Amino acid sequence: MNLDQKTIEETVSSLPFPQKIIDNLMRELESTPVTKEQMDEIIRGIATGYDHSKIEAGEAAGVVSAQSIGEPGTQMTMRTFHYAGVAEINVTLGLPRLIEIVDARKSPSTPMMTIFLEKDYAFDRDKARELAWKIEATNITVLGSMSTDITEMKIIIELNKKALLQRNMTTKEIADRLEEEIGTTIEVSNDTLIMRPEEASYRQLLQLVKSVQSVILKGIKGIKRVVIRKEDSGEYVLYTEGSELKEVLSIEGVDATRTRTNSVNEVFEVMGIEAARMALIHEAMDTLKEQGLTVDVRHIMLVADIMTVDGDVKPIGRHGVSGEKASVFARAAFEVTVNHLLDSGMSGDVDELRGVTENVIVGQPIKLGTGNVKLIAKKIT
Repeated sequence: MNLDQKTIEETVSSLPFPQKIIDNLMRELESTPVTKEQMDEIIRGIATGYDHSKIEAGEAAGVVSAQSIGEPGTQMTMRTFHYAGVAEINVTLGLPRLIEIVDARKSPSTPMMTIFLEKDYAFDRDKARELAWKIEATNITVLGSMSTDITEMKIIIELNKKALLQRNMTTKEIADRLEEEIGTTIEVSNDTLIMRPEEASYRQLLQLVKSVQSVILKGIKGIKRVVIRKEDSGEYVLYTEGSELKEVLSIEGVDATRTRTNSVNEVFEVMGIEAARMALIHEAMDTLKEQGLTVDVRHIMLVADIMTVDGDVKPIGRHGVSGEKASVFARAAFEVTVNHLLDSGMSGDVDELRGVTENVIVGQPIKLGTGNVKLIAKKIT
């Protein structure tokens, strides 16, 4: 005989499991009729899995995580790879990338974005291409050729009609944009632009050339290149060289729920600390997976939690987590040993020897695992 919904709810609610497990179980059982025997079997299975996944009391979680990440980390290669399936964009992978992540670098050595598109754009190559032109920074060298006439002290820009058509731009638009940015009058003749420096000097001419080349005529300044790739699902995804998350998310057609960047600090600035924590976990797991290494996500989650627990993204190093430890010995064991010991000696700091490192240094059992148990014998009179 199948159990009614009320009985199921009462049974599940009374289980000694975290709320997340209870909610998931309720969702599974809502539309599936179950008997008393099946219900007992489900609960036994969940209880076994839950007990198996629980950490032992007194377990040295930090040491286990450090070892679990560090050991496979020794097998990582020291090289920069092409991004999978996108030959035009280089991205740092392997050990250098993992170091970047745990160091919480302000900006990665090869910043890039994976931009997913909304349904109307994701399966239409022309619309995806149009969006790519809107994102990619376009300067004058992409749209035509530029030459300098030293005898008449002028710059001649010959625009390429095909390039203008592709990027949906006109000669007048470009001339207006250049005038606005540089503040120099431009002569327009068909698809040719002529510019002269304020003073007829070779130095001024060269400076004007540099100024013209640096003007972004269309797109986002930090995005050097955009590559379109058709995924196995049939949708088009944009991969960028350079990262400007805030500006990209405001563009119509971009799916803000899936678009991501490999710059964790940028995620933190735009979306907050919870998103930054998830970005740390995602980036670290992706880096390890790409190298064919398997690390339990809970070890990475612990590292991400420690890095973000104070509401800011802190590096794991002497300028972050390790440098803020209460123990003098723990700080000294990491880096700049003498400085820490001298400073602490001068200020009269006290080390309570509670952690792993400091107890190992002084040669006594650490207060974890079996070292956490104290035996008290009753005195027999």
